[in-house]
Amino acid sequence: MSAEKERSLSTQKAILKLIPVFRKYGYEGTTLSMLSQASGLGKASLYHHFPQGKAQMARAAFDYIGSSFEDTVLEPLSGKGEPRERIEAMCCSLKEFYDNGRNACFLAIMSFGEADNLFHDLVKQKLKTWIDILAQVLIEAGIEANQAKDRSTEAMMQIQGAVILVRILDDTTLFKKLIENLPAQLLD
Repeated sequence: MSAEKERSLSTQKAILKLIPVFRKYGYEGTTLSMLSQASGLGKASLYHHFPQGKAQMARAAFDYIGSSFEDTVLEPLSGKGEPRERIEAMCCSLKEFYDNGRNACFLAIMSFGEADNLFHDLVKQKLKTWIDILAQVLIEAGIEANQAKDRSTEAMMQIQGAVILVRILDDTTLFKKLIENLPAQLLD
């Protein structure tokens, strides 16, 4: 294996270890010491992989999660098939992606404080893309465009709210119930 591939693989492994720290403590609450401990890398090694420091680490985590979200949630939603099937596939993927609501939403985490200053446009674009894709599927299902957009936006609010409630109340049934009812709510 080439040195470049080895470094890339090592960086990807580090990113996977950094994500839970950002999810748990947010951008501002995460320290380099926490990131070093979680990754098993010394601070100098972290800077070797991420020369711009914590902001670059957070961006790498954001990009990794964003790519995973596109692959597991948005791709089935925007793929082929009947609208209901695609929405049900999205919901099934959301259960896994958010671990039934146990995983904090990275978009939400990156929308507070200093992280918002760094990532606002990225967060806004990711969320807007999701709303737009879902609205398009609803339009394909015969729902009028304005109502489709409203339903998509409402679904995002409910999903985000459910993720917050699961974390606070430690009760995944709230998320599961929302996801189970979401296709009918969107389409009926």
